[in-house]
Amino acid sequence: MLARLVGFDTTSRNSNLALIEFVRDYLDRLGIASALVFDDDGGKANLLATVGPEGRPGLVLSGHTDVVPVDGQDWSSDPFVCTEVDGRLYGRGTADMKGFVATVLALVPEFLERKLRAPVHIALSYDEEVGCKGVPRLLDHLARHLPALPFGAVVGEPTAMRVANGHKGKAGYACTVTGLASHSALNHLGVNAIEIAAEMIVRLRRRNLELRTEGPFQAGFDPPHCTVTTDVIEGGTALNIVPAECRFEFEFRTLPGQEPAALLREVQAFAAAELLPEMRARHPDAAIEWQELMSYPALGGAGESAIERLCGELAGGGPPAKVAFGTEAGLFAERGIASVVCGPGDMTVAHKPDEYVELAELERCADFLRRLVDRALAA
Repeated sequence: MLARLVGFDTTSRNSNLALIEFVRDYLDRLGIASALVFDDDGGKANLLATVGPEGRPGLVLSGHTDVVPVDGQDWSSDPFVCTEVDGRLYGRGTADMKGFVATVLALVPEFLERKLRAPVHIALSYDEEVGCKGVPRLLDHLARHLPALPFGAVVGEPTAMRVANGHKGKAGYACTVTGLASHSALNHLGVNAIEIAAEMIVRLRRRNLELRTEGPFQAGFDPPHCTVTTDVIEGGTALNIVPAECRFEFEFRTLPGQEPAALLREVQAFAAAELLPEMRARHPDAAIEWQELMSYPALGGAGESAIERLCGELAGGGPPAKVAFGTEAGLFAERGIASVVCGPGDMTVAHKPDEYVELAELERCADFLRRLVDRALAA
């Protein structure tokens, strides 16, 4: 099953429909209907399928179908061919996170044989890697069409099968600075968009350093504080032209309970008070514009939900972990569905060339899911 899934190039810039249709047809042959929830263009889709009786609160097993690009990476084998070497399965998405999805799908015949008293919901989403953009539509569909809200969700991101009940949130923004071009020998006649952008980037960097030293902090996260990072910048046309435009992208990785909007307002207030008046004194049409690129909430489990307690007991890995990367678990929790993150593979090998998952870890995942379904849902 993992070999089939890896064979679909579902890089986020591409459609995931071939994979989704494969899963739909596979489940259909087992007598399980699937609902597809499409994006605006119809080129991508989420999938929601239910195994077992409806009408009672069930369990969601959730995973994303998209993967990150392989462009410029030096792979030892074809990244879209699942290759086994010394007990490891190599390929893009083997760890993040087609290994979990494949395990869930391979276990469906076993789930059908069990006398389930409540359903297992299989939830597959698109565009997680670019901001969890597909999951909200999936959750809207779930809320409208399931007769009972699930009691819990397991998001199978790679945690080496350790249960995590907390992750950071993320909000990403773009800022576009519009200045005024001039000859660089007469730079007093222009408004340098790159330099204005640089002022804000330095402000963001200083805020990151403040958070690193002053907090707030939450134990268990690495790092244990919110982070602020500028990741992309572009602008200018030639060395002798004062640049009229500059655009940069930045992100906040927030702790549970922190609001990225408050952090954004800080840099917006600085720009409005300190930078924009000087710009417009020389060029009335100068501007600083902001755009939200993506956002998803943090997950702040407290160990109190049934799914946290049960998964922690079954995984046997000690107290629940916190992870720095984001997942759709925060979105499930925001809709009232208690969630944990637990899946095969290690995030340290994800997004890299020669990404892999251990065969033994897939077996651990399968055993965990069997026991989870038996304890939570079987008669």
